[in-house]
Amino acid sequence: MSDEQTTDLRAAAAELHAAGLCVLPIKADGSKGPAVRSWTPYKVTPSSPADHDTWFGGGRPGGIAVIYGAVSGHVEMIEFEGLAVREGVLDEVTEIMDASGLGEVWATIRTGWATESPSGGVHYRVRVDGAPVPPNTKLAQRLARVDEYTPEEQQRLAEKPNARIVRVLIETRGEGGYGLVEPSGGAVHASGLPYLRLAGGPATIPTIHADDMAAVRDVCRMLDTLPKPETAKSAPRDTRAPLPDGGLRPGEDYEARASWEEILDGIFRPIRSVGSTTYWGWADGARGPKATTGRDPAADRLYVFTTSSEFAPEVPYTKFGAYALLSHGGDHKAAAAELRRRGYGSAPTRRRLAAARPVEEFAIDGSAALDPAYEPEEGEEHARHLQAVPDRPRLDITNEADAIDGVLGLMGSGRLPDLYKRSGGPCWVYRDDNDDPVIQQLGTDNLRAYLAEHVTTYSVKKDADGILTEERELLMPKSCGTILGRKDWSLPPLRGVVTSPVIRPDGTLLADAGYDKATGLYLEPRVPLRRLRPEVSAESLDKAKEIVLGQVLADFPWVAASDRAHYVGALLTPILRPYFHGPTPMVVLTATAAGSGKSLLKDVFKYAYGIADTAWPENDTELRKSITTQLYTTGQPVVVLDNLPSGHIIKSPVLSALLTSEHWGDRVLGATSKATMPNDRLWIVTGNSLKTGGDNGRRVLWVRLDPDCPDPDQRDGFTIGDLRPWLRANTSTLVAALVTLVRAWLAAGAPTVRVRKGDYSGWASMMAGLLDYLGVTGWMADRDEAQDQDEELTEWRDFLEMWREKLGNGPVQVGAVISGLPDHVPRLRDGEIPSTKQLGLWLKAREGRYFGTHKVVRIYDSHKKQNLWRVDVHAGRGTGTHQP
Repeated sequence: MSDEQTTDLRAAAAELHAAGLCVLPIKADGSKGPAVRSWTPYKVTPSSPADHDTWFGGGRPGGIAVIYGAVSGHVEMIEFEGLAVREGVLDEVTEIMDASGLGEVWATIRTGWATESPSGGVHYRVRVDGAPVPPNTKLAQRLARVDEYTPEEQQRLAEKPNARIVRVLIETRGEGGYGLVEPSGGAVHASGLPYLRLAGGPATIPTIHADDMAAVRDVCRMLDTLPKPETAKSAPRDTRAPLPDGGLRPGEDYEARASWEEILDGIFRPIRSVGSTTYWGWADGARGPKATTGRDPAADRLYVFTTSSEFAPEVPYTKFGAYALLSHGGDHKAAAAELRRRGYGSAPTRRRLAAARPVEEFAIDGSAALDPAYEPEEGEEHARHLQAVPDRPRLDITNEADAIDGVLGLMGSGRLPDLYKRSGGPCWVYRDDNDDPVIQQLGTDNLRAYLAEHVTTYSVKKDADGILTEERELLMPKSCGTILGRKDWSLPPLRGVVTSPVIRPDGTLLADAGYDKATGLYLEPRVPLRRLRPEVSAESLDKAKEIVLGQVLADFPWVAASDRAHYVGALLTPILRPYFHGPTPMVVLTATAAGSGKSLLKDVFKYAYGIADTAWPENDTELRKSITTQLYTTGQPVVVLDNLPSGHIIKSPVLSALLTSEHWGDRVLGATSKATMPNDRLWIVTGNSLKTGGDNGRRVLWVRLDPDCPDPDQRDGFTIGDLRPWLRANTSTLVAALVTLVRAWLAAGAPTVRVRKGDYSGWASMMAGLLDYLGVTGWMADRDEAQDQDEELTEWRDFLEMWREKLGNGPVQVGAVISGLPDHVPRLRDGEIPSTKQLGLWLKAREGRYFGTHKVVRIYDSHKKQNLWRVDVHAGRGTGTHQP
């Protein structure tokens, strides 16, 4: 409420009367109806102060309204409903007013006299100069949404299903209409809320010329989403018969190809589009909308409603008719001749290529993993069907620009099979000589060869007789390069390749071979798979557990239950990889001696999923290149860095970055571009007596083997005999069993068990719940043993414990540490004792980090200008409490 608004109805009536407005009393029953027996006389005769004393004296409850039109000095009210304000219609009208040259007029209206209604709407009043005030008019409406229907409206639709339920957005109160004004409130409105003055008052109602007001109303009508087709007073009808063979006359061709923007340039400019309707104003931006196009659903016509243009008002014009009027004075014959000269109309006779051969139907294994107990019916086949392209598309590449647009158009229409995109550009998936899936990023020659196979491209040549002949021709290499040089392509995104059924993020099973639109994954199964039953039975679950746990993994010499649990968790991870977010730790397969079974454990992954097997690089630079190559080109979900040197300490900042990143970015080998790839692989390293150092210790999952016997490769008497021959014959069964284990857990609600493991806590908790459901014990139970596998942690833990024991808890110089603990100071790579400077740098790098329960603390000696060091002990020894 503004400072100028009064709450006294009699005083408000006096203010309104002084401004020349006819006042009307309103009932205090929420109906907003007049509180007089008949208010018709007041439409022509203003109410008097005596009437006001009678109506508003004595503090009787009620409201007050103004009758609009001639009786109030030609005042009109524009009402924006609360719905329109909330949906931004008022703001949109303001933007259009500014864009169509009515900004100043609209600002004057908005700051004249504005009232906020109890529903949140806004009322503006205008004194119209130069023409009578029109009657009440609905300027803008929209269809009501289903959730807005009242019970009465729902009943109406039940009785008349084709009825339209409409919501008014903008309307006027004009000649013969009235509207409530402030300070009406309380029971006057159904909400019980008052009318509030936002700006100005009755004395500041602006006077606006009738032409400007007509333009303002036209702008408001632009927000109407229930437009009515214009009705022509007269319109020429084309009664000519169509040309044979689908030929086009120049005018018909012009109709299809020309745009209203180019036709109306310099006369009108588009202001706003609502659906198919575009509103046009003068090219100089003055006086609001003057014409529409696209309003008639039957045809795109120009409909002008001003008398000040070259066009006859209220007559629909075709594009050709408008062109003929503007460029040839209405001479349609001359206009058609000029358009034909400019290339419009049917092309000359053309000799076309013979029909292109149809696209071959070819089958790819599209089956999914089987319930082990389920056998297909006799004769059941599981053929894979790639996206079928019924007709090989034809493309005219005579003009290079059109050729490029044509190829991009075919991409967007989905008519190019087996072509995908990722950050580096278009790509396809194929199997290499080892039957492993490979993602091929397309180069110029690749794209040209692909188009030669899947598209009939031709150029058009014209002979001396004017006959056009189509000749087969391949797209130029530079055109292919231009297409590949774009930043985006209308192709399905390829998120990755999977080689077994996997779980989608929504918990459903991706089991059909080929591209999956829901995830962007391409399933290229390693082995033929049977179909799964809709439900996992208890019998199927028991059989799957027996295959995986009771047979395949029964005889490995695990050091502890945690090693078996970790391997099972890793083995199930590729199936669940799309189901969770975030990275996974690196799996370290290590043993006390050669022949313990590491290669067999690796081969289980190889047969079930396929692996990208690569040697351990000699340095971090080569390691980064190897990682990028595996992520960028290979499709296998498991990458194995094989046969690390015996006793090797895994300590690499490149691995640390990889194992904590959801995406990996690097420069592609042989190119200057950088690609970003999802880090969705399971990383495995193998070797004997492996250790970790630096941050790598927290980012690995240990799987340890110890046969505890000489010549472990000579062991025999295993449950299923030799594992590799069994895997070759039964991989389908193994994969089906692994999928069944995961599906059973999902069907049970996918229970989790909270486990903390840094960046991998989400994955670790999910896997803990899965293994607990399967009855596999030991998950993440090797924390103490894992610390023993960390060379740096073990060395520094022992060093700091001995420091505390020998040198006490007081601060000492670095030199004193070296001289006091010569047998326990960490060594350089060559085994030598570090210098004082080197040890000082090591201490700075490890300041504040706990090694076991001890950490080093730096104390600066300001007197001697040097660092002193002491060792503190964690007071709670892992409970989370610290010394004060």
